[in-house]
Amino acid sequence: MEIKLATDALSALSQRTRLEVFRLLVRREPQSVAAGDLAKAIGVPANTMSVHLNVLSRAGLVSSERHSRSIVYRADLNRFRELMLFMLKDCCDGRSEICAPLFADLIPCCPPKESVDA
Repeated sequence: MEIKLATDALSALSQRTRLEVFRLLVRREPQSVAAGDLAKAIGVPANTMSVHLNVLSRAGLVSSERHSRSIVYRADLNRFRELMLFMLKDCCDGRSEICAPLFADLIPCCPPKESVDA
């Protein structure tokens, strides 16, 4: 990831409402959420939500799709993964004893699902 893309994404997430929206969309994955439902859930006017969603969209953190008369949004987990990897790539200059606690804290959040084929 280029530093410009990373700073755009981090800038978009540095505002409270946008961070709340993005976190809500991540929790709802893989389902999309209508813009009006996002506005209600976060407690902001629809026109304000539209501005925030445009910022997140320009930063590549959300995608949108028209469904009839409404627009639904999803978090772009690939872009989010790229951003996190960009932030952690040079973690602690390769000194694993410093980075190990960080990675240990991340692993329990998303343990791999065991295969049902076994």
